[in-house]
Amino acid sequence: MGKTGLAIVMLLVLLMLAGCTGQEGIPEEAGRISAASDAFVHGRLMPVRYTCLGEDISPAVNWTRAPNGTRSFAVMVEDQNAPGGVFTHWLVYRIPGNQTELPEGIPTENETALGIRQGINGFGTIGYRGPCPPEGSSHMYVLRVYALDTLVTLEGGADRETFDAAVKGHVLDGVETGVVFGS
Repeated sequence: MGKTGLAIVMLLVLLMLAGCTGQEGIPEEAGRISAASDAFVHGRLMPVRYTCLGEDISPAVNWTRAPNGTRSFAVMVEDQNAPGGVFTHWLVYRIPGNQTELPEGIPTENETALGIRQGINGFGTIGYRGPCPPEGSSHMYVLRVYALDTLVTLEGGADRETFDAAVKGHVLDGVETGVVFGS
């Protein structure tokens, strides 16, 4: 094989390696967790029903392609433009690793009948409280779904700082998507 042929082979090998994670030749995006919610469709405004101006109920969220070793999931919604910094609107954890969705309208209680737990939001209450930006402003709201290698042992009602400390080093994968709401 001449120099040109060898250069082409080396280039093809480098291109193949660049598109892989190093784990069994899986393309980088193929194994990534993905999430969807009617309330968080990129490029669209958040529907009013999930805000303080509507029914103020939690949106349905579903996810796919959890990595191997996932024992539980956590879901959160944050306001990225709040005057005091990032503001948590919803914190849900201890979602079983075999579950792939949260239904719309989860009751605002520490623990559901299925053992799913909810933390304290930025308003100081349990469960979901929807976006409610000051009049005349628009804010970016982000939905995050995390696959964890542990079943979070925190009781319901944990604050964000306690949750973050409990999952540190246990996040296998995560995904986020954002929407805008406001006037």
